[in-house]
Amino acid sequence: MSETAVAVGAWESLFRAQVTVMRELNAQFPTDEISFNEYDVLFNLSNQPGRRARIRDLTRHLLLTQPSISRLVDRLASRGIVEKHSDPGDGRGIIVSMTDQGSALYRRTAVSHAAAIARRVGGSLDHDELVALTDLCTRLRVGSTDGELTTDGEGTSPAPRTDDAAPAARTDSTA
Repeated sequence: MSETAVAVGAWESLFRAQVTVMRELNAQFPTDEISFNEYDVLFNLSNQPGRRARIRDLTRHLLLTQPSISRLVDRLASRGIVEKHSDPGDGRGIIVSMTDQGSALYRRTAVSHAAAIARRVGGSLDHDELVALTDLCTRLRVGSTDGELTTDGEGTSPAPRTDDAAPAARTDSTA
């Protein structure tokens, strides 16, 4: 089999696994208070200093267009989960910050969501396989072909944690 065929087969397998796991996690999402995509915004904000980021910076981490993210942020803001502020350094930019109410909702949701991820992913792979999968996915994400990890400013995917300073498990495929 050619290297191209092997690469395409690996991609197909990775893609199908991601779609299957994402559908299952979405179906098991632990709350009706926020959607899967709204949780992902909170996840990304929880990774930022002061739990705040510009909308344009959020678009790099989400699988949504900027107009979709803006509408999603507006919905979260109308419910007091996030706040929107003008960027003092660029009047055209909007900074989104997680409120204390949003942080509490995020933490409550993250605990159950991380447990569902652990059951689904951890239930299929042992510890060493999970470590290898993390390493392989990180290499794919950063584009390294020489076995050395390069840095892309994002570091590696965070471990599931639920305190204020620590993010819980990621839900989208951008990690």
